Amino acid sequence: MGIATPAARARNGHLWPMLQSLPYFRALLRAVEADFYGEFELASPVLDLGCGDGQFASQVFKKQIDVGIDPALGSLREAKGQTPSPALPLEKGKGETHTEVYQGLVQAFGSQIPFADGYFASAFSNSVLEHITDLQPVLSETGRVMKKGALFLFCVPNHRWQENLSISGFLRRIGLKGLANAYVRLFTRISRHVNMLSPEDWEKRLNEAGFQMERYWHYFPPAALHALEWGHYFGLPSWVARALTGRWVLAPGTWNLGFTERAIRKHAEGGVDEEGTYTWYVARRK
Repeated sequence: MGIATPAARARNGHLWPMLQSLPYFRALLRAVEADFYGEFELASPVLDLGCGDGQFASQVFKKQIDVGIDPALGSLREAKGQTPSPALPLEKGKGETHTEVYQGLVQAFGSQIPFADGYFASAFSNSVLEHITDLQPVLSETGRVMKKGALFLFCVPNHRWQENLSISGFLRRIGLKGLANAYVRLFTRISRHVNMLSPEDWEKRLNEAGFQMERYWHYFPPAALHALEWGHYFGLPSWVARALTGRWVLAPGTWNLGFTERAIRKHAEGGVDEEGTYTWYVARRK
């Protein structure tokens, strides 16, 4: 078992729709991640572990997700109102479509999933597991509710994430190592990251939870991470807009977002990268 990469894609079609609804740094990362899902078929019933507000699923999946779980009630209320992207009509039965991204939404912690053993035929968790302090119980509970042979896809920042931040790198180069380390701690806290593990560490944890890691690949190289890092600061107006209106982007047209799209597209089209600071995992329930 080792690195196995998906087929390269010439152009990432997810970037523009993501930019219209998210701050650019988040849209950039989500667009890269969304592109990888095209390789996989998720068997029903499907679990979205840590579905949040449902925005990601609404932009990515052509089929309705059976169950989304999240501990945040406010996020679940937003997810309930999510409709599929016009570019991705959801399939239901023979040619039918529906208007909701999730068939069901459940408020629950990942360590206490209220479903029977072996209920789900597949699951995914998109940029969620890095935020969970007590990780192993969540992995074990996910394993419990998945059928034997069920596919589990997830992506997370990896062991290179902290060392490749741009501001701390600059501070180290000019000899301010203490300040550089303090910045890393600060930005890690801002990002709410607690698990930035290597593939070897993930494999051990997955095995303990009843999964077999089939393959993985790295993506989002340091240059892309730098664009994401600075986006946290340049994106402050988006946070204000969100607080006041509930929307990240008030003007989603090309006159407002066109320059940003052109500036970051090269990072969205980067795909798999051996020096990547994030890793995509393909695991299967034993």
